[in-house]
Amino acid sequence: MASSIDCPRRPPHRASRRAGRWAGARARARGVPAAVVLVVLVALSACGAGGTAREVPAAGAPDAAPTAPGTADPVPGTADAAPGTTGTAQGRAGAVPPARLPARIPGLGARTLAWIPANARQVVVVTGRDRDANHSEAVLYQHTGSGWRSGPAWPARNALKGWTEDHWAGDLRSPIGVFTLTDAGGLLPDPGTELPYDRSDGFGVGGTGFEGEPLEGSFDYVIAIDYNREPGTSPLDLTRPLGAGRGGGIWLHVDHRGPTQGCVSLEEPHMRELLRTLDPDRHPVIVMGDAASLRE
Repeated sequence: MASSIDCPRRPPHRASRRAGRWAGARARARGVPAAVVLVVLVALSACGAGGTAREVPAAGAPDAAPTAPGTADPVPGTADAAPGTTGTAQGRAGAVPPARLPARIPGLGARTLAWIPANARQVVVVTGRDRDANHSEAVLYQHTGSGWRSGPAWPARNALKGWTEDHWAGDLRSPIGVFTLTDAGGLLPDPGTELPYDRSDGFGVGGTGFEGEPLEGSFDYVIAIDYNREPGTSPLDLTRPLGAGRGGGIWLHVDHRGPTQGCVSLEEPHMRELLRTLDPDRHPVIVMGDAASLRE
């Protein structure tokens, strides 16, 4: 999930205050194809304790989707993905007049587009500067019915050693891929998200990160990235469908001013805004990786 020291091992945990919503999320997760990923990331221990809008229209189905076809909707990808497959993406967009929209989200190549589920109407694109960099940029794209509207570019951080297409727990790289976003939680109360939200003391964290920065508050707000996890459960759940060696506990969480062990971190105001914007009925996903990989 986060930064530089391993998160304490905890027993499986589910939110009690929103049991009904967890059940609903689980049902939705079965209906929505799991996100695609090239790599496997850090296990829960890997989490590490230690705008304004522009629009882009949807494109038709790209070639050679690596997974089963999704619903026939004109979005940047038309293949539903199974957990554990790969992806890539570039999240910058120029100021484009609404009347003249680009054909697809800028920076995403045919392979990446093919991995985006066809029913996704919200796409968070996290673009790494290069394969070994731990600074990146995040942009939220929302489909308006006639095209894709991009939000502002937010500064982000990723794993200490950058990105990988073949992640294993402890390699200190973030996975390149496309993943669904189904569940949230945090140490602080729900800021007003539509995602199932687990408010729990289990998100408390201490210690320091790779650059000596304090990690306290890193998990005040968290969105689970559905890599090697069971959608429809609390981000604290320890279920690892691909096995513990392939990592897990990969989250979007609050930036602690240093690189992570595998997660993606955003400044706290941006995490709150993202939580308030994501809508499970719009099947949000995250596309993450270095820019060159995302262009493939």
